[in-house]
Amino acid sequence: MIQNLLAMNGYGIFVWLSFGITIFSCAFIYYKTYKTLKKYEKNFAKELGQLSESDRKIALKRSKVASQVFTSYKKSI
Repeated sequence: MIQNLLAMNGYGIFVWLSFGITIFSCAFIYYKTYKTLKKYEKNFAKELGQLSESDRKIALKRSKVASQVFTSYKKSI
C-alpha cells in the first residue's frame, strides 16, 4: 500500500523530487532573507546607537519598528 502511494503509478519520482526541490528552495530563500534581515537590523541598531541620547529617544518614540529593533538587538548582545 505504501509502495503504491510512493510510486504513484510510475510518476512518484517526479512528484517527490518536485516536492523536495520546492521545500529546499523555500528553506533556502527563508534562510537568506532571515540572514539579510538580521544584517540590516544590526546596521540600523548601530546607526541608532550613534545618535545622541535626545535624538535616539525621539526616534524610538516616533517609530514602533525602531524601538522593537533596538530592544531586540540589545537583548542579543
